[in-house]
Amino acid sequence: MMTTIHCLGSGLVGAFVVRHLVESGHDVHVYDLKPNSMQGITMHVGDITQRLNILPEGLVVNMLPGEIGGGCTESLVRLGRTVVDLSFAEETPDRLNELAVESNATVVWDVGIAPGLSNMLLAEAQTKLGTFRNAEIRVGGNPSQPDDDWSYMAPFSPADVIAEYTRPARVVRQANVATLPALDERHLIEVSGKGSMEAFLSDGLRSLLYTMKADEMSEYTVRWPGHIQRYIDERDAGELNLEALLESWTLDKTRSEFTWMEVKAENDVQRFIWRVEDSGSKGDSSMARTTGLVTLATALTMCEHPDVLSPGVYSPEELPSPFLDRALSLMVKNGVKIEHHIERSN
Repeated sequence: MMTTIHCLGSGLVGAFVVRHLVESGHDVHVYDLKPNSMQGITMHVGDITQRLNILPEGLVVNMLPGEIGGGCTESLVRLGRTVVDLSFAEETPDRLNELAVESNATVVWDVGIAPGLSNMLLAEAQTKLGTFRNAEIRVGGNPSQPDDDWSYMAPFSPADVIAEYTRPARVVRQANVATLPALDERHLIEVSGKGSMEAFLSDGLRSLLYTMKADEMSEYTVRWPGHIQRYIDERDAGELNLEALLESWTLDKTRSEFTWMEVKAENDVQRFIWRVEDSGSKGDSSMARTTGLVTLATALTMCEHPDVLSPGVYSPEELPSPFLDRALSLMVKNGVKIEHHIERSN
């Protein structure tokens, strides 16, 4: 069944999602400040943030940057719309749940790889393990090999990466939400086929802080060794040049890169482990694919099952199992490598 879908934004991930929605046979409208020549879409050039009230009926997929997208999602809730929100706004839309119910609006938010797929996997683990003794997410998008410079390319806005390196990390310690310094708990890990990489705390748990039952829970960003030490050294010496940093971290589409995620959850008896890895394909970056396929799966599930969710605001871990099943199916179909292991806890 063809559905009208309004896609707000068509950047790195947005263009990937748009193309696949068109290939799925839907009536796709794209709203962006810059024109997009992609075949099969209806293009609307301009500032959609001022015209949300005149959007025709249909599903809205919000892929605008967080500083813009967060306000758009709130406006769409007030208008009673159904929204897939990938804006990753700092102020999360779960605060809008009561308003959404009153307005007959439905919002699913943070549907990327992490947050997103990571949340769904932890929710699946929780049904089997109960309260976690410990849960950990490690995730990062990086060049396939380190270099003599930063050994990094930002798959999203470099400014957002700097914010990630600055914002204190919220974690769960002794069953309570705690705040630790950004970049804390640095440690080396082994990534298959890549060797040693470095992980450090980042503020990525978001809704999981309040929906999962866990004694300990953390999310770590993964980079090549030396990257974050250089950032800390230049920051502490007052030598960080943000303009030069933004230029150095710009995504080089000619350079090979990969996205890797590991999700672990354990109780006193068992440990569940998932590993997800992708190196991009057909001109699409690994981060666009691993993020966009989860967004795509969410949108397609909502199109095909419009009554699957009652009005309200839903984080990824609150979604019923068809959403996770569709996401994993699409990822495997598109060549994303997914491993799942169950082992005894230590």
